Amino acid sequence: MAKATKQPVKKDLRARFAGIESRRADKQEKKTIVEKKSIKSPKKSSIKKVETPVIPVPSEEKMQVIEEYQVKPGDTGSPEVQVALLTKRIETLTGHLKGNPSDNHSRRGLLGIVSKRRRLLNYLEKKDKKRYTEIVKKVGLSK
Repeated sequence: MAKATKQPVKKDLRARFAGIESRRADKQEKKTIVEKKSIKSPKKSSIKKVETPVIPVPSEEKMQVIEEYQVKPGDTGSPEVQVALLTKRIETLTGHLKGNPSDNHSRRGLLGIVSKRRRLLNYLEKKDKKRYTEIVKKVGLSK
């Protein structure tokens, strides 16, 4: 009885590995094609191109929140701005979850965002009590 169950498993594994091997071969072909292209043009390879990283532009809503809560011009990373942005995301996610109560993936993400905001607020409370009370009032939190 054990022999009957082993045979189909081996065939199944062979089929799986055959698919993996063909994908590996495809990747190898792509690598060789890329290498051949770089060999064909030696003049271009001597000129070094410096690629600048692509920085995404924030949306209008996000820019408004940043401008409203920034401590100084150009500030995007202060705890106040981060708390305000997280609060905005929490508001949109709670609205989504009211319409989709069984969306557990979004619920888990919401809990992570709430805990991150809580950690930032705890940090701000330890560092500067005045800034903490201002941001709590401004954002509209109950604590």
